Amino acid sequence: MEEFLNIAASWGALALEAVAAMLVVYGAMEALVRMARLPFNQSDPVMRRRIWMNFAQWIILALEFALGADIIRTAIAPTWDDIGKLAAIAAIRTGLSFFLERDIETFGPGEEKKAKARGSAE
Repeated sequence: MEEFLNIAASWGALALEAVAAMLVVYGAMEALVRMARLPFNQSDPVMRRRIWMNFAQWIILALEFALGADIIRTAIAPTWDDIGKLAAIAAIRTGLSFFLERDIETFGPGEEKKAKARGSAE
């Protein structure tokens, strides 16, 4: 039974890692397409920032899936080494998610208006 759980956990973790990779690729492709639509001579920091924020949201979602995969891999008969690695990975990914989300929240509707005003004043 333990062998079956190990195999199922490995496949489940692999599936989650594949989803995470696909999310990052999709977000990157979406960002590239949106950047390609911007005229080269137009310097619109608000639009670039909006594209970056959208890509950051895809990265945050992918980080959550990747963390889920790591938890599944560690859930079946973990060693202390596995638990330590999971703790380090979880801390790094949680920190990345926190700072990305904070940056996204910082650039809300009010900040967008301020950035447009700064851009038109220059």
